[in-house]
Amino acid sequence: MKIMTSQEMQYPKSLVASVAKQLTDFQLEGFVPGYGQIPAQLMLVGEAPGRTELDTHKPFTGAAGRELDRWLGENQLSREQLYITSAVRNRPFSVKPQPNGEMKYPNRTPSKKEVAFSAPLLDYEIQQVKPLIIATLGNIGLQRLLGKDYTVSHYHGQLLTQPIQQADPNHPGSYLLTERSYHIVPLYHPAAVLYARRLEPDIVEDWHKLSGYLKELQEESGT
Repeated sequence: MKIMTSQEMQYPKSLVASVAKQLTDFQLEGFVPGYGQIPAQLMLVGEAPGRTELDTHKPFTGAAGRELDRWLGENQLSREQLYITSAVRNRPFSVKPQPNGEMKYPNRTPSKKEVAFSAPLLDYEIQQVKPLIIATLGNIGLQRLLGKDYTVSHYHGQLLTQPIQQADPNHPGSYLLTERSYHIVPLYHPAAVLYARRLEPDIVEDWHKLSGYLKELQEESGT
């Protein structure tokens, strides 16, 4: 895989403004662009940035990011060889009143509407990155691309080749299927192992499979 300088994705200002308008009424803050090689043969799609990512302005830089780096390293991969993004580019947060009267604003899982209204940004990234494989990290990224019937617990580690969902330009918040097919590999979210160590053998095997799929497709495409 050719090594290139990693960079932030530069989105058209009109695209960012259009998505921001659709998300005005949601509890979201900040904006963290996708980051990595452009183009790249491997693209990782996570859930949404958290508070740490807002501070660093790069995806997967908290505890989950450390796990991600471990899986990459164990499979002779590095961030400099791929592109990382997520289904939502803003941090979703909850408002939690505390007994002492203070307020806390913890991270939360993005809603289906937030994912759908953010879809044009991910569509643009896929067009620019042109990946051989898109590996989804957790259910949010997987269902953004393949629909609600797909779960990581059922499909993890499999190489799926099929059309993906893209934003319907005439109906914001809705999807159309792409005409072409993409190679998708569902993986558990890196944070999953922090809460369920029993998943570690599956995660290790899935990343090994991903590395193998990537090598096979590189050979087929001559890259």
